[in-house]
Amino acid sequence: MALSDFYASHSDYKTRLVLTTRNSGNDVVRAAAAALDLIKNVEVQAIIGPTTSTQANFVIELGEKAQVPIISFSASSPSLTSIRSPFFFRATQNDSTQVNAISALVQAFGWREVVPIYIDNEYGEGVIPYLTDALQAVDARVPYRSVISPSATDDQIVSELYKLMTMQTRVFIVHMFPSLGARVFSIAKEIGMVSEGYVWIMTDGLEAEFFSSPNASVTNTMQGALGVKPYVPRTKDLETFRIRWKRKFQQDNPDIVDADLNIFGLWAYDAVTALALAVEKAGTANLGFQKANVSSNSSTDLATLGVSLNGPNLVQALSNITFKGLTGDYLFDNGQLQSSAFQIINVNGNGGREIGFWTSTKGIVKTLNSTNNMTAYSGSNSDLSTVIWPGDTTSVPKGWEIPTNGKKLRIGVPVKDGFSEFVKVTRDPSSNTKTVTGYSIDVFDSVVKALPYALPYEYIPFAKPDGETAGTYNDLIYQVYLKNFDAVVGDTTIVFNRSQYVDFTLPYTESGVSMIVPIVDNNSKNAWVFLRPLTWDLWVTSFCFFIFIGFVIWILEHRINEDFRGPALHQAGTSFWFSFSTMVFAQREIVVSNLSRAVVLIWCFVVLILTQSYTASLTSLLTVQQLRPTVTDVHELIKKGEYVGYQEGSFVLGILLDLGFDESKLIVYNSTEQCDDLLSKGSGNGGIAAAFDEVPYMRLFLSKYCSKYAMIDPTFKTDGFGFTGLLLCVVIFRLSLKVLLWSQMYQGQF
Repeated sequence: MALSDFYASHSDYKTRLVLTTRNSGNDVVRAAAAALDLIKNVEVQAIIGPTTSTQANFVIELGEKAQVPIISFSASSPSLTSIRSPFFFRATQNDSTQVNAISALVQAFGWREVVPIYIDNEYGEGVIPYLTDALQAVDARVPYRSVISPSATDDQIVSELYKLMTMQTRVFIVHMFPSLGARVFSIAKEIGMVSEGYVWIMTDGLEAEFFSSPNASVTNTMQGALGVKPYVPRTKDLETFRIRWKRKFQQDNPDIVDADLNIFGLWAYDAVTALALAVEKAGTANLGFQKANVSSNSSTDLATLGVSLNGPNLVQALSNITFKGLTGDYLFDNGQLQSSAFQIINVNGNGGREIGFWTSTKGIVKTLNSTNNMTAYSGSNSDLSTVIWPGDTTSVPKGWEIPTNGKKLRIGVPVKDGFSEFVKVTRDPSSNTKTVTGYSIDVFDSVVKALPYALPYEYIPFAKPDGETAGTYNDLIYQVYLKNFDAVVGDTTIVFNRSQYVDFTLPYTESGVSMIVPIVDNNSKNAWVFLRPLTWDLWVTSFCFFIFIGFVIWILEHRINEDFRGPALHQAGTSFWFSFSTMVFAQREIVVSNLSRAVVLIWCFVVLILTQSYTASLTSLLTVQQLRPTVTDVHELIKKGEYVGYQEGSFVLGILLDLGFDESKLIVYNSTEQCDDLLSKGSGNGGIAAAFDEVPYMRLFLSKYCSKYAMIDPTFKTDGFGFTGLLLCVVIFRLSLKVLLWSQMYQGQF
């Protein structure tokens, strides 16, 4: 059809292509033999084919030797590019162009682990390095590669799929021949792997073949799968051609109903058109072959292979051909077709349903002809139509499950008598089982649940057979370095010497080392307490003002007011009585002068303020405890030689020694109760004057004994509590992000 259509519209062309066909039988050797026969015996000017990447390698080598262009419309393996032959033209999309579309899907749905399932040949292996790189670029790992032989039996496929079921990853990318792919999906459906929770993504080779001639028995086995395929713009010429092709195909194959031409057929049509244009452009001046100059005893076909005289001209013409084909703009760039947009398909019903597109510039988009002038690259699944996943659900699969064969991480936890609010190990005497609880355990469990994949683990107490602790925190963390534990979870502080040989997550508590000291009531309640609200200066000043106000009132009133007349002693007594009685607003005498009234008004206001302040201060002194710390400075403790305490096994001991404390003055405690007992006794009675510990412990201590003690500055800087281990960097990184999110949500609990 391609030749007849071309020459019907280019009847003025002087050249004509004549097709000579050979059947390779889907066999590498037969394909090579067919190509050799066409070049040597028929002396063809170009070869369109072969159909698969596995057949193409040797055929390309033959074309290179004979200088005959090889044009393949279906050999898509990226490994063929490495041959670097100028006589090889890939008239199809390179498989490496679709990996970015697939990785964009993985990123859009937030999956972090993907397992490729591919055929064990050049077609399957060629794309894997590119796919792995693309997935790593979107922060997705490939924990396992499932390789299936082209000749694998059903039992071998079942065995491989069951192996995948025992792993945690539930996102699979399938890249293989359609015949093998149909068997894999059928068996996966049979054993329950095409169900809720699983994700299947098909490459364009599978998608194009399965849905060009839909087969209900095949599509039923892959319901909910996703697929990508190169996008072909719908044009009037394309639709007209499809109608004509279907009519002709139905005439030639009346038993096949509802068949459709896949994209490889369209590429074959355009490849023939490109070759016809190139032949016309190259001309027919040198259509012969130059025979090989070989000795008479060289009888092999390869030794006597000739060289096409027109081959270089034809290669040059093909490299410069550009036209509008059925698949869009058609041109070769270094022997490769330019990549196009990819259509994203969701298998639903008896075919594939379009849910969106991917382009290299805009990423994932719902429509290519959107009026929204979006310039930013999109990687969101909100730009896709609703996806119906395996199991007939619209809920996005999380991409992982807890594996049945996964090795559990050995998580070491500290064993201690006190401060069990953070970590507590409880042993059941009847079953000898150990239960680990506490704030640190709750944080770790919550963080792991938020990870985008399974992380099986078990808690193992760091204890001797008798249940006692097996060492300090440093000893416990060093077990990770020795690989006796995979990680440590507990109230482990991030400090420099520990981080030299293990990795830490971000902290999940407030950081720092602080000091706790007793507080005493500074209020001595005695008979003279009523004098304390005002200072002596204020008492004296107030008394002087009372005398002064009495004198002012006498000056203003004694000449015009009978109450302020009489003997001198009477006048003085009356004036001072009037002044002091303003405290209770009980003045008996009446002032007559307006100036006196103004003075009395101002003085009453001043007295009101003074009395109210005095009453409030005295009430506070009589009802509220006046608490103050017994010690306010670390150096005061050192200078006086006071005893201080620290938690047993803590790194705080090193800080105290660095500050200058005598080691003989340091006393350990194991619990909040013991710390309270030591502080209550005091330094001179077998106790301690202060306790040093990390801020989370101090806050826990104060929550129980807030009326007896206070936290005093300075706070010595540390990095807080964190989880530690020698896990993979990506696990530590993700744990850190989840810990950071958790700490922001629940900040301030300790």
